[in-house]
Amino acid sequence: MPAPQTVDPASLRIQLYPAAVLRERAHEVEFGPEVVAVAERMLVLMRQAEGIGLAAPQVGLPWRLFVIDVPPPDPDDADAAAPAGLPVASDGPEVYINPVLSEPQGVPAPQDEGCLSLPGIRGEVRRPPVITIEATNLRGERFRKTGAGLLARCWQHEFDHLDGVLIIDKMSQVSRLRCRRQVQQLERAAR
Repeated sequence: MPAPQTVDPASLRIQLYPAAVLRERAHEVEFGPEVVAVAERMLVLMRQAEGIGLAAPQVGLPWRLFVIDVPPPDPDDADAAAPAGLPVASDGPEVYINPVLSEPQGVPAPQDEGCLSLPGIRGEVRRPPVITIEATNLRGERFRKTGAGLLARCWQHEFDHLDGVLIIDKMSQVSRLRCRRQVQQLERAAR
Protein backbone atom coordinates (compact mmCIF):
# COMPACT_ATOMS: atom_id res chain seq x y z
CA MET A 1 0.00 0.00 0.00
CA PRO A 2 1.23 3.52 -0.74
CA ALA A 3 2.62 5.71 2.01
CA PRO A 4 -0.07 7.69 3.83
CA GLN A 5 -0.83 11.06 2.39
CA THR A 6 -1.21 14.00 4.79
CA VAL A 7 -4.66 15.44 4.29
CA ASP A 8 -6.53 18.21 6.07
CA PRO A 9 -10.09 16.83 6.09
CA ALA A 10 -11.53 20.33 6.57
CA SER A 11 -10.09 21.35 3.19
CA LEU A 12 -11.93 18.63 1.26
CA ARG A 13 -14.60 19.74 -1.21
CA ILE A 14 -16.68 17.91 -3.80
CA GLN A 15 -14.85 17.93 -7.14
CA LEU A 16 -16.87 18.56 -10.28
CA TYR A 17 -16.44 16.91 -13.66
CA PRO A 18 -14.03 17.12 -15.53
CA ALA A 19 -11.58 17.17 -12.57
CA ALA A 20 -8.72 14.79 -13.44
CA VAL A 21 -8.95 12.88 -10.14
CA LEU A 22 -12.40 11.63 -11.19
CA ARG A 23 -10.75 9.67 -14.02
CA GLU A 24 -7.92 8.13 -11.98
CA ARG A 25 -7.90 4.57 -10.69
CA ALA A 26 -7.77 4.96 -6.92
CA HIS A 27 -5.28 3.03 -4.79
CA GLU A 28 -5.81 1.06 -1.60
CA VAL A 29 -5.27 2.90 1.66
CA GLU A 30 -3.95 1.73 4.97
CA PHE A 31 -6.51 1.97 7.74
CA GLY A 32 -5.67 4.57 10.36
CA PRO A 33 -6.76 7.83 12.04
CA GLU A 34 -6.30 9.91 8.87
CA VAL A 35 -8.57 7.60 6.85
CA VAL A 36 -11.17 7.75 9.63
CA ALA A 37 -11.03 11.57 9.69
CA VAL A 38 -11.39 11.76 5.90
CA ALA A 39 -14.35 9.34 5.95
CA GLU A 40 -16.08 11.36 8.65
CA ARG A 41 -15.59 14.57 6.63
CA MET A 42 -16.93 12.81 3.53
CA LEU A 43 -20.11 11.88 5.42
CA VAL A 44 -20.60 15.55 6.31
CA LEU A 45 -20.06 16.67 2.69
CA MET A 46 -22.44 13.96 1.41
CA ARG A 47 -25.19 15.06 3.80
CA GLN A 48 -24.67 18.75 2.95
CA ALA A 49 -25.05 17.92 -0.75
CA GLU A 50 -28.11 15.74 -0.01
CA GLY A 51 -26.48 12.70 -1.59
CA ILE A 52 -26.65 9.02 -0.66
CA GLY A 53 -23.04 8.19 -1.54
CA LEU A 54 -19.66 9.84 -2.00
CA ALA A 55 -16.34 8.35 -3.09
CA ALA A 56 -12.88 9.63 -2.12
CA PRO A 57 -11.99 10.65 -5.71
CA GLN A 58 -15.01 12.97 -5.56
CA VAL A 59 -13.26 14.92 -2.80
CA GLY A 60 -9.92 14.94 -4.61
CA LEU A 61 -8.32 11.83 -3.08
CA PRO A 62 -7.40 8.83 -5.26
CA TRP A 63 -8.21 6.45 -2.39
CA ARG A 64 -10.29 3.24 -2.48
CA LEU A 65 -12.85 4.55 0.00
CA PHE A 66 -16.48 5.56 -0.16
CA VAL A 67 -19.33 6.44 2.20
CA ILE A 68 -23.06 5.90 1.83
CA ASP A 69 -26.33 6.53 3.61
CA VAL A 70 -29.09 4.84 1.61
CA PRO A 71 -32.56 5.51 3.06
CA PRO A 72 -35.22 2.82 3.32
CA PRO A 73 -37.56 2.68 0.32
CA ASP A 74 -41.02 4.16 0.30
CA PRO A 75 -43.33 1.35 1.51
CA ASP A 76 -45.66 2.08 -1.42
CA ASP A 77 -42.89 1.47 -3.98
CA ALA A 78 -43.52 -2.05 -5.30
CA ASP A 79 -40.23 -1.93 -7.28
CA ALA A 80 -38.21 -1.55 -4.07
CA ALA A 81 -38.91 -5.08 -2.79
CA ALA A 82 -35.68 -7.04 -2.33
CA PRO A 83 -35.25 -10.63 -3.42
CA ALA A 84 -35.05 -13.11 -0.54
CA GLY A 85 -35.24 -10.36 2.06
CA LEU A 86 -31.86 -8.80 1.18
CA PRO A 87 -31.25 -5.28 2.52
CA VAL A 88 -32.06 -2.43 0.14
CA ALA A 89 -30.98 0.37 2.51
CA SER A 90 -27.94 0.98 4.70
CA ASP A 91 -27.99 0.86 8.48
CA GLY A 92 -27.48 4.61 8.63
CA PRO A 93 -24.18 6.13 7.44
CA GLU A 94 -21.62 3.48 6.43
CA VAL A 95 -17.96 3.59 5.41
CA TYR A 96 -16.31 1.19 2.94
CA ILE A 97 -12.49 1.15 2.93
CA ASN A 98 -10.72 -0.86 0.18
CA PRO A 99 -14.02 -2.37 -1.03
CA VAL A 100 -14.29 -5.35 -3.39
CA LEU A 101 -17.48 -6.22 -5.29
CA SER A 102 -18.38 -9.78 -6.26
CA GLU A 103 -21.21 -12.14 -7.13
CA PRO A 104 -23.48 -9.90 -9.22
CA GLN A 105 -26.90 -11.54 -9.56
CA GLY A 106 -29.88 -10.97 -11.79
CA VAL A 107 -30.42 -9.29 -15.11
CA PRO A 108 -28.94 -5.76 -15.16
CA ALA A 109 -31.85 -3.35 -14.80
CA PRO A 110 -32.04 0.28 -15.94
CA GLN A 111 -32.59 3.04 -13.42
CA ASP A 112 -32.05 6.78 -13.37
CA GLU A 113 -28.87 7.85 -11.53
CA GLY A 114 -27.34 11.17 -10.61
CA CYS A 115 -23.91 12.11 -9.26
CA LEU A 116 -22.69 14.84 -6.91
CA SER A 117 -19.74 15.47 -9.26
CA LEU A 118 -22.12 15.95 -12.21
CA PRO A 119 -24.70 18.36 -10.75
CA GLY A 120 -28.05 18.42 -12.54
CA ILE A 121 -27.16 15.46 -14.76
CA ARG A 122 -29.22 12.28 -14.56
CA GLY A 123 -29.37 9.29 -16.83
CA GLU A 124 -30.40 5.69 -17.13
CA VAL A 125 -27.70 3.19 -16.08
CA ARG A 126 -28.05 -0.63 -16.18
CA ARG A 127 -26.73 -2.52 -13.15
CA PRO A 128 -27.23 -5.98 -11.61
CA PRO A 129 -29.96 -5.79 -8.94
CA VAL A 130 -27.99 -7.81 -6.34
CA ILE A 131 -24.29 -7.67 -5.44
CA THR A 132 -21.93 -8.64 -2.62
CA ILE A 133 -19.38 -6.27 -1.11
CA GLU A 134 -16.41 -6.84 1.16
CA ALA A 135 -14.67 -3.88 2.81
CA THR A 136 -13.15 -2.51 6.00
CA ASN A 137 -15.33 -0.38 8.29
CA LEU A 138 -14.47 2.60 10.53
CA ARG A 139 -13.42 0.24 13.33
CA GLY A 140 -10.82 -1.37 11.07
CA GLU A 141 -12.85 -4.60 10.76
CA ARG A 142 -13.26 -6.42 7.46
CA PHE A 143 -16.91 -7.29 6.68
CA ARG A 144 -18.95 -8.82 3.87
CA LYS A 145 -22.60 -8.31 2.92
CA THR A 146 -24.98 -8.82 0.06
CA GLY A 147 -27.50 -6.15 -0.87
CA ALA A 148 -30.17 -5.44 -3.45
CA GLY A 149 -32.10 -2.56 -4.93
CA LEU A 150 -30.88 0.98 -4.30
CA LEU A 151 -28.25 -0.23 -1.82
CA ALA A 152 -26.64 -2.52 -4.42
CA ARG A 153 -26.89 0.23 -7.05
CA CYS A 154 -25.24 2.76 -4.72
CA TRP A 155 -22.36 0.36 -3.93
CA GLN A 156 -21.77 -0.18 -7.67
CA HIS A 157 -22.00 3.54 -8.48
CA GLU A 158 -19.49 4.51 -5.78
CA PHE A 159 -17.20 1.59 -6.66
CA ASP A 160 -17.15 2.83 -10.28
CA HIS A 161 -15.69 6.12 -8.99
CA LEU A 162 -12.77 4.16 -7.53
CA ASP A 163 -11.95 2.95 -11.05
CA GLY A 164 -12.36 6.39 -12.68
CA VAL A 165 -15.74 5.51 -14.20
CA LEU A 166 -18.64 7.99 -14.19
CA ILE A 167 -22.34 7.57 -14.93
CA ILE A 168 -21.84 9.40 -18.24
CA ASP A 169 -19.69 6.43 -19.30
CA LYS A 170 -22.43 3.90 -18.52
CA MET A 171 -25.60 5.79 -19.44
CA SER A 172 -27.92 4.63 -22.16
CA GLN A 173 -27.33 6.36 -25.47
CA VAL A 174 -30.61 8.25 -25.14
CA SER A 175 -29.60 9.57 -21.71
CA ARG A 176 -26.14 10.52 -22.98
CA LEU A 177 -27.66 12.54 -25.82
CA ARG A 178 -30.19 14.16 -23.49
CA CYS A 179 -27.49 15.45 -21.10
CA ARG A 180 -24.76 16.22 -23.64
CA ARG A 181 -25.23 19.99 -23.38
CA GLN A 182 -24.97 19.97 -19.57
CA VAL A 183 -21.78 17.87 -19.73
CA GLN A 184 -20.30 20.33 -22.23
CA GLN A 185 -21.22 23.24 -19.94
CA LEU A 186 -19.30 21.60 -17.06
CA GLU A 187 -16.31 21.08 -19.37
CA ARG A 188 -16.37 24.73 -20.49
CA ALA A 189 -16.73 26.00 -16.91
CA ALA A 190 -13.54 24.12 -15.95
CA ARG A 191 -11.38 25.84 -18.60
